Amino acid sequence: MTELRIVVIGGGFGGLASAARLAKLGHQVTLLERSTSLGGALQPISADGFTWDAGPTTTLLPAVIRDLFRKTGRPLERELELEPLDLVREHRFEDRTVLRLPSGSRAAQIAAFDQLGDGAGDLGASWSAYVDAHSETWEVLRRGYLEQPWDPALSPRELTDLLGSREMLHKRLRRDFKDERLRLVASHPFVIDGHDLRNVPAWMGVTSYLEQTFGAWTVPGGLSAIGAALADRLATRGVTVELGTTALDIVLRDGRAVGVCTANGDLDADAVVCAIDPRRLPALAGSVHRTMPAIPPVVAHVGLDGDLPDLPHEVVLHGDPMLVVRTGGTAPEGGAAWTIIGRGRLAEDVLRALARHKVDVRTHVVTRIDRSPRDLVDAWGGSPLGVLWQGRATVRDRLGPTTPVPGVYAAGAHATPGSGLPFVGLSAALVAQEIGPA
Repeated sequence: MTELRIVVIGGGFGGLASAARLAKLGHQVTLLERSTSLGGALQPISADGFTWDAGPTTTLLPAVIRDLFRKTGRPLERELELEPLDLVREHRFEDRTVLRLPSGSRAAQIAAFDQLGDGAGDLGASWSAYVDAHSETWEVLRRGYLEQPWDPALSPRELTDLLGSREMLHKRLRRDFKDERLRLVASHPFVIDGHDLRNVPAWMGVTSYLEQTFGAWTVPGGLSAIGAALADRLATRGVTVELGTTALDIVLRDGRAVGVCTANGDLDADAVVCAIDPRRLPALAGSVHRTMPAIPPVVAHVGLDGDLPDLPHEVVLHGDPMLVVRTGGTAPEGGAAWTIIGRGRLAEDVLRALARHKVDVRTHVVTRIDRSPRDLVDAWGGSPLGVLWQGRATVRDRLGPTTPVPGVYAAGAHATPGSGLPFVGLSAALVAQEIGPA
């Protein structure tokens, strides 16, 4: 192949990863970002000496991030520290029982669930059987869907059967678990992202397998460091970055992409990578009219001081609304930076709702930043949670890594079966694989 002029639309993790990979493959890459900084949901938020991750605070599948850095330049270990967590998260249930879900250990998870059972059933064995059943699911997805571009016409039978299954997650969980608490633990990653379990394919339960097998990981100081390191990587690879530049549409000629239209004029391109919600681009919007974005939750970033409860990095308080407390921000000495997330029927202030769970920090607030779902969508130009699950057809209705428009590729949260850095990072690798080296 010859060197291509490639325009990547979107400076979130998907766009950064795509641009870095394509530049390393020898292409001339320009990245467009509508805001004045790179990173998308990986950007930090700061106020009065406190700093919070705007989006995720942990990640699964660290190999995805390591592979990205290794394939685009210096290895990850020379840029930043990715460290494992002992817990995936702590779950607190309405009956006042607590599960501290271990990270990356089958035996430890079995022991934790057995302790939760308190003699009322073999919960560890039930959980283990559920997770173990997804081992084969992961291998089928990894080989035929996540690590190589999926062609439905050439898909192996086992993958076709899996993706075409009519079984939804809520039925699978009710069948496998008599104890509601196990259902809540298994369904949490989807409920917090705003999905209805009746519309989530049962095979997405593979997330529990990933948590147990590969564990949860973070970066000291916040995952925003990954976005900053990738921004530096683009400079090293010679990527042209145009901030404050909104892509209005893809320029087509004879049905093929030949550029990108912006408010500042058109940019010529041999290929275009859409790493934003494709609904924002008229040339692609018609191809995704059956899909909807998963709407972000209510978020409150609070800077605290004083004598505070000793919480792990993430605590889930089950109920309606569901509340999630993340404690991993950075703060001045004697302080703490927490993020509280609310999902469900939140009819009162999120800190008041938190106080009802006996975690009352209202008198310790030094500073506070609130973000509604609309605020988050406006800030990021779309939802970093990707496509809302609406049944098994969602797999075919979303785009990525290719699209119906020749010369246009899709990466990012809207081009994956799930949110989070692993799925998004894999989508960027698929785009680079489709386009190939110069």
